[in-house]
Amino acid sequence: MMRLPRVFAVILAALSGAFLPACDIVNLPEIKVGVTAQSEVKRRMGEPGFVHHDADGSVVWEYSRQPAGRTCYMIRFDRQGIVSEMAQVLSPPYFSRATPGLTPDEIRRLFGQPARRQVFENLNEEVWEWRVEGENPLDDSYFNVYFSLDEGRVKKSGLRIEHKA
Repeated sequence: MMRLPRVFAVILAALSGAFLPACDIVNLPEIKVGVTAQSEVKRRMGEPGFVHHDADGSVVWEYSRQPAGRTCYMIRFDRQGIVSEMAQVLSPPYFSRATPGLTPDEIRRLFGQPARRQVFENLNEEVWEWRVEGENPLDDSYFNVYFSLDEGRVKKSGLRIEHKA
């Protein structure tokens, strides 16, 4: 009897992960730059996974769909709480922003919560990985950022593709 609730929890988690992108397709077009307030974004998208505060008084809400999804939406609000910018940051135009020398905090602000973090002592690096949309929908594509363990800063970044048979 104890296993039955756990099975339902696993099924519910899988279903909610599958339906999150569908909700994004419906909700994101309704969020308008220069018009939509924080309260409306929260009503449509839910609580952000993380809130980044900027020195100018603006804030960025992070809506990462990792590890199951392939997107991370960053929605910036001005000091009045109105959307001033929004972007799906796990896409090729943004990948070039992961330049050598950036800190883990700076990378988190750029790309959101990674799907996976792994340390390779023998290579003296930590790798952060995000699932991303690839050119071939049959392949699994990942964006990786490599940090030096000594310096704690970005060494390099790049795409990794797992071809499926």
